[in-house]
Amino acid sequence: MSETNNLLKDISFLENYLTWRLAQPLPGLNSQLKMSINPLSSGLTRQKMSREAWPAAVLVLFYPFQGQIFLVLIKRSGQVRYHQHQISFPGGQKEESESIEQAALRETREELNINQMEIKLAGRLTPLFIEVSNYCLQPVVATATSRPDFKPNPQEVAEIIELPLSHLLDPKNKKEEWQWLRGQSVLIPFFEFHGYQIWGATAMVLSELIDILNEKIEPARLASHKNQG
Repeated sequence: MSETNNLLKDISFLENYLTWRLAQPLPGLNSQLKMSINPLSSGLTRQKMSREAWPAAVLVLFYPFQGQIFLVLIKRSGQVRYHQHQISFPGGQKEESESIEQAALRETREELNINQMEIKLAGRLTPLFIEVSNYCLQPVVATATSRPDFKPNPQEVAEIIELPLSHLLDPKNKKEEWQWLRGQSVLIPFFEFHGYQIWGATAMVLSELIDILNEKIEPARLASHKNQG
């Protein structure tokens, strides 16, 4: 179980694993769809990305705090153009002159006012098309060696949500419920955290991330059970 503990508590171990793993073939759409609404919007497929979608980038930022590893999410304000009051990663639309990584860092700096020099990039997750805003979302994974000094921009960010990695990886925090959405009844899976419901594109990105981390955790669990037997 030492590798499990390392992933949950040692930021250097997590950084090294993610940097290596994100350079390999990714789980992709099959992982993302585990947290998609049902029935699925026709837009949430990679085939739709061949259309003229706006490129966007978000930062999946891990950092250590109080003996655990966290990742930061935000609840968007009511003043932003898209996804008002929704929980998401920091990020936004890519500008023409910048790379995906530069866009993720710039948007995070604008929203949370953190020093990007403290951030180390690990790689990218699978892109995701979001039909409601016509974004092709590219998640960029990164780490920081300590908790950033978050200073949210109130025009864009209503709340900061610091999600422990151990909470995200606990299956009992994955739930679902029926809701009325865009004119139809749909089953929405979500991650629950202190009364927040993390769903939609954010949950789909997290779903792929969970599968990638579980590739490291599950062999350690199996080996531990075998040794105990």
